[in-house]
Amino acid sequence: MKTPLVIIGPGRLGCTAQLLLEQRGHSAMLIGRGNSIPAALVTWITVPDREIIQVAKSIPRGGVVLHASGAHEYTILRPHAPAGSLHPLMSFPGPEKGIPSGTIPAAIEGDPDAQAAAHLLAEQLGFSPFIVAGDRAAYHAAAVMAGNFATTLLVEAGRALSSCGIEEVDARRLLAPLALTSLNNTIEAGSEALTGPIVRGDEDVIASHENSLHEIDPNLANLYRAMTDATRKLKT
Repeated sequence: MKTPLVIIGPGRLGCTAQLLLEQRGHSAMLIGRGNSIPAALVTWITVPDREIIQVAKSIPRGGVVLHASGAHEYTILRPHAPAGSLHPLMSFPGPEKGIPSGTIPAAIEGDPDAQAAAHLLAEQLGFSPFIVAGDRAAYHAAAVMAGNFATTLLVEAGRALSSCGIEEVDARRLLAPLALTSLNNTIEAGSEALTGPIVRGDEDVIASHENSLHEIDPNLANLYRAMTDATRKLKT
């Protein structure tokens, strides 16, 4: 008799997924990469991308096989069929640090039966599934931009503010309400949410920013200049 669900990879996503399923009355067998993999109705691979193909070779044939990569097509799982993918559009720090709150979108694709299995698993996890069509690299690039670049900007803005005599961690906390409000406004308003000297065309102010940041670190000035150019294009 096949196991209903096997999750391969006890990392941050795998451990969180098992806990979420248990909280909702579902069960899953979570196993490490070095363990024997049992036959299962559904097997979800949550290991790092570079290990997916090798892990897939160790999975018994006959059930649905899914991977959790945002960057790869589900066809890397062949010859498994049905094959598909389930990629939560969220970062997971691990259950010991916390579980993301609110609605978690989850991208699914695959063979028809695998897509149905991924949809059901997403709902059991409490995720909101949606189908990804088109260029997988573009999808993953969008996820990286949204999930990482905001962090980069807040860290660098905090570094700039720390030059005014404020500890960097305090600087990030002080800037966070502004950053979060801007992001929330952007969800509905898009580029119309932009404010500040770039929108107003205050070139003297922008130049003074660049000069000040260059004194702190030329890389900060370069980042500011690149983001200024990108922001100007949003308004054209």
